[in-house]
Amino acid sequence: MSAVPTVPAGPPEVEVAAVHQLVLRHAARLAGKPALLDAATGDVITYAALARGVERVAAALAARGFGPGDVLAVHSTNRPDYALAVYGAMAAGGTATGSDPSLTVAELATRLADAGARLLVTEAPLLEPAAEAARRAGVEEVLVFGGTFGALVEHDHPPATAVAGQDRAVAALPYSSGTSGLAKGVELTHAAVVANVRQALAVLDFTEDDVVLAVAPFCHVIGLNLLMTGGLAAGATVVTLPRFDLEPFLRAIQDRRVTLTIVVPPVVRALAGHPLVDRFDLSSLRNVGVGAAPLDAATEQRCAQRLGCGVSQGLGMTETTALIAVGDPRAPRRGSVGRPLPGTEVRVVDPGTGADLGPGRTGELWVRGPQLMRGYRGRPQETAATLDADGWLHTGDLGHVDDDGHVYVVDRLKELIKYRGQQVPPAELEQLLCTHPAVADAVVVPRPDPDAGEVPVAHVVLRSPVDAEELLRYVAERVAPFKRLAAVTVIPAVPRSPTGKPLRRLLAEAERAPR
Repeated sequence: MSAVPTVPAGPPEVEVAAVHQLVLRHAARLAGKPALLDAATGDVITYAALARGVERVAAALAARGFGPGDVLAVHSTNRPDYALAVYGAMAAGGTATGSDPSLTVAELATRLADAGARLLVTEAPLLEPAAEAARRAGVEEVLVFGGTFGALVEHDHPPATAVAGQDRAVAALPYSSGTSGLAKGVELTHAAVVANVRQALAVLDFTEDDVVLAVAPFCHVIGLNLLMTGGLAAGATVVTLPRFDLEPFLRAIQDRRVTLTIVVPPVVRALAGHPLVDRFDLSSLRNVGVGAAPLDAATEQRCAQRLGCGVSQGLGMTETTALIAVGDPRAPRRGSVGRPLPGTEVRVVDPGTGADLGPGRTGELWVRGPQLMRGYRGRPQETAATLDADGWLHTGDLGHVDDDGHVYVVDRLKELIKYRGQQVPPAELEQLLCTHPAVADAVVVPRPDPDAGEVPVAHVVLRSPVDAEELLRYVAERVAPFKRLAAVTVIPAVPRSPTGKPLRRLLAEAERAPR
């Protein structure tokens, strides 16, 4: 067996057992410094207020009987008090999970039920759909940022009881579509999150002087575990944006003197080529991280030259807490996602035979390290298919490693469609299309798109006449905006394997062909 050598882990640090302890380790020393800042409103939570707020939220939750084994869900855009909900739940001994604000009521209800959420925290603009989803899922109580949730921070309760062995407990339950294309809760322990944050900080060089812009949603692992948890663990200031729009994004960098951010490839393309960029002073930036999908070396280079800062790619997945590998912002290898993090092993394996492949040969990337998930919640078979008995996680990504240990991702075995960094599961859309009375069969594949990376397109077999626009509307009314179909094409039959699985690859290759 050949594996990429691990990087030395560096000097030991003061041990902490839990994520909230890692986040608050600098709170006393940095008491008056802004920990989180809302880019739009200027609202600030200092490190002292963060520590006090987390303690009070944990105590209030404990007074409600919330504790080990319980799940608190957050359905909200990025905002400073998101941190109080997440770390308060963890400090009470429970688990935090997040959901994309664009989910429909039905999608959110399914997510809450699957997570077993006991409490839900949301924001005023999302209250009506969130409350209905909570009712359907049997959630006990809905709290609102700035309202009923804010009251938790304003009142004292007896402190939450410390939880023994919390490092082995599940801290976060983000959702990944995984190999089957159906949403699965990924159980990330405190130990895994703490390990991955420390691994990342050792390479990314976050410092107390940094201002980190968090536009990646906190319901995803890059936003939650890297930008927010990593930024706070470093003693930096985390600036929040509720969503990505180019002008507010650029204005936040300029006005808040942002030094670091992590974005998806379409944002890098905008930074490299959009004329609006020239209207703003972005000189404070020292590095732009790129994740969620591969970025071509030419665009990476153009962005770095235009902004005059580092641009470095990384490789990660929900099942690895956040990161597996990351490029050195001071000396990036263009087109590479970097070298494995400290303490992380990567293998390149022939997906057909399981044999290890040498440098430069393409195969499936397998990874092993302290940041791996405990498993998929309530799905032991899917867990066993992804995480083997020797501790290797089969990523589903195709790639290779060069002689210097730099990792390159060239394709995916998994068939998720990556739309602007969001994961669009084809199986979910196929199942939905087949509920339309005119559709007999369907297959959904990615179509390359210069702005979004990929867009989902459907190939359907009809049982009765229907026009494409009706099917587009049918899907759009039932899914989040990022899952909407870009096109529908009628075909005579869906190509399938002898076992009945749809051969998406054949139609995907046709979509990639020159038009």
